[in-house]
Amino acid sequence: MSQAFSLQGKVALVTGASRGLGRAMADLLARAGAHVVLNGRDPGTLKDVAAQIKGTGGAAEAMAFDVADEAAQTAAINTIVKQHGRLDIVIANAGIQHRKPITEFETADFRRVIDTNLTAVWTLARESARHMIPAGRGRIIITGSISAYLARPTISAYVASKGAVHAMTRALAVELAPHNITVNGIAPGFVGTEMNTPLVQNAEFSAWVQKSTPMGRWGEPKEIAAAALFLASDEASYVTGHIVTVDGGMTAAM
Repeated sequence: MSQAFSLQGKVALVTGASRGLGRAMADLLARAGAHVVLNGRDPGTLKDVAAQIKGTGGAAEAMAFDVADEAAQTAAINTIVKQHGRLDIVIANAGIQHRKPITEFETADFRRVIDTNLTAVWTLARESARHMIPAGRGRIIITGSISAYLARPTISAYVASKGAVHAMTRALAVELAPHNITVNGIAPGFVGTEMNTPLVQNAEFSAWVQKSTPMGRWGEPKEIAAAALFLASDEASYVTGHIVTVDGGMTAAM
């Protein structure tokens, strides 16, 4: 009997893997046996993460590029397939935030958030599908957000991008299902990552998170990574078109 949730022999690309959720997901996928290609914009940081994964017995390599650079993204995916002969799992996790009241929000900043959080995810899925369809298999996992359901002031571009990502996940799932490719999303609640450091350090906001979350605390990156492992595994072979919400019950509460 094979080990449950094993990714032995699989090749996975994780974007935004230098820190936070992406790093946690890459680490757990490597522990499950996958060869993980780590993406981010800082080559030095990625090499350090790869070294740490290798130090615990995992297989990892660094591949720095900006996900919003379509040509670089396409070249990277082609390189992975050429070097490894396959690309089984893609986790589109890279994303950015920009906080400004709507009256002060510059159009250029709105477009920058949309380009990174939505357009780059779409092109990543497209380029990955071009290799996964002939292979007759694949897992595409997209990091969404509970902000797609529950909005807060000053993050209109982020909310718009994540709402669109959730809808796109369903569209891609329907289109790619006949090719044995599943497409799912993960909607994290408030998780203590580097991007959320200003919020974690804000005593008033932290108290609000704890009060608003039935489990009474911030989430941990490893708890999001566990959902990614399930969706990447053979055990999730009949799960597609879903957004798995990991938020300590926040969206279930009144």
